[in-house]
Amino acid sequence: MRLLLALCLTIPLSAALAQEEPEAAPEQVLLVGQRPGPGLWKVSKGDHVLWVFGTYSPLPQKMEWRSQKVEAALAQSQEYLTPPAAHANVGFFRGLTMLPSLIGVKKNPDGASLKDVVPADAYARWLPLKAKYIGENDSIERERPIFAAQTLFSAGLKQAGLTRGQAVDTKIDAIIKQHNIKVTETGIKLDMGDASGMVKDFKKSSLADTACFTSTLARLESDIDAMRVRANAWAKGDLEAIQRLSYPDQETQCDDAMLSAEFVKNRPGFQNIKERVREAWVASAEQAINTNASSFAMLRLSNIVGADSYLAALKAKGYQVDSPD
Repeated sequence: MRLLLALCLTIPLSAALAQEEPEAAPEQVLLVGQRPGPGLWKVSKGDHVLWVFGTYSPLPQKMEWRSQKVEAALAQSQEYLTPPAAHANVGFFRGLTMLPSLIGVKKNPDGASLKDVVPADAYARWLPLKAKYIGENDSIERERPIFAAQTLFSAGLKQAGLTRGQAVDTKIDAIIKQHNIKVTETGIKLDMGDASGMVKDFKKSSLADTACFTSTLARLESDIDAMRVRANAWAKGDLEAIQRLSYPDQETQCDDAMLSAEFVKNRPGFQNIKERVREAWVASAEQAINTNASSFAMLRLSNIVGADSYLAALKAKGYQVDSPD
């Protein structure tokens, strides 16, 4: 239930860098064993510091993340800022009352099949990728393109020896609990007063998710080797390689499909989500820097590298921003 609510009612946030992907030599072997990842970005004002750790996904499945520098900085901090996000919470009992309306939420309206709702050339590209990564699965042919694409991408990552990188989050959470560090939620809360109505509207409305679907196909067709290059660059902490590589990311198109859908257009609380989340994180960062001698935060690399990054916003406000050594 929570997974379906998250898929339909919260918007995953991404900031892909709009630059051409440089050619990289195929990298078939993924790094294994213990790896440190990149160093820490330092945002400071006087003697107050916010340490920022840049995360990336996907990462090698058999890699164990361990960085003494990151662990020490987090352990000595007074506050941890959660990654930016938009949260939708309907409560347990309210969620139970919504269960009947959630049935079929991933399906296309009016019983349409994937073949009916995506261009013929895109469907022709889908079939061999589905056979390679998913296999026989008739039910997925009834799902909306955005959900079918998500299932395909996850299966492709697994077969390529890549994972979403949750192990890093798990280790960070353990350090926070061990040292009893204050945790501050930096995201925004979405108004879910009409959650049942939103689900009903979503189920009967169409989504402009063809771009999401085709971008996902393109990543699996041509970007697997580049994903390995980026994953290894992150694992080794190769900042030069990290800054040189772009981050093509189908999530931007998938985000836009949700953000521009009819079921959110007439709901004021769901407008300008990306901008509001960015502003909320920057405000939380400023508060933490002003309050604590040392604070710690995690951001996706795509929110760190680039002129429109979250750290660029802090730099524009007069904070000192230093990249890892």
